[in-house]
Amino acid sequence: MVVIATIGLVLTVCLIALGWWQVERRAWKHDLVARVDARIHAAPVAAPGPEAWPIGADTDEYRRVTVTGTFDHSRETLVQALTALGGGFWVLTPLATDQGFTVMVNRGFVPSDRRDAASRKQGEVAGSTTVTGLLRMTEPGGGFLRSNDPAGDRWYSRDVTAIAVARGLSGAVAPYFIDADATPNPGGLPVGGLTVVSFPDNHLSYALTWFALAIGTAGCTIFVLRHEAGRRRRA
Repeated sequence: MVVIATIGLVLTVCLIALGWWQVERRAWKHDLVARVDARIHAAPVAAPGPEAWPIGADTDEYRRVTVTGTFDHSRETLVQALTALGGGFWVLTPLATDQGFTVMVNRGFVPSDRRDAASRKQGEVAGSTTVTGLLRMTEPGGGFLRSNDPAGDRWYSRDVTAIAVARGLSGAVAPYFIDADATPNPGGLPVGGLTVVSFPDNHLSYALTWFALAIGTAGCTIFVLRHEAGRRRRA
């Protein structure tokens, strides 16, 4: 009986701890959502330069930033995308900033039949331009269950470092990229402002599940102990 009681107690405590951990995670998630929402709706600030690197996702991602510079359209990179407008590609273009560093700008979405830059020449803005958008953290490795293939120029995630190397960018390259806002580009492409800001929040259901299992485990333990005690009395 001691062994049964000990096992039941340990399991119950562990399940309660897991439930409480989910409660704490839920509080953290709600705080994160509130902070990100405040950043998205705040006035844009200057994109952080080398003196502010490295930056952190918890403090900087989804911050509204603005930067002025010149695009190098000859080095744009197409990254596979699935958006509210359908499947296609993100157009990532290096912007040589007036502050002396380069930042990759996700200028927006183009459908698959417009992936060829020659089909949207009107959208290749020349000269000094100002971009406003959301600061995003680099996405190393790949996506869509596929790894990036720099040698084959096939990209499934916006891996700033790998893209910078593949495009031969020199000097200081920002360790983040900027999702351009919905300001229309000449000719209508690329389409910006399609950033999806979503944080799954299933922590309450997980917490209730763990607590329910804890109650069930405790109940089963008590039932088994009572049954065993009654059997021993009858014996």
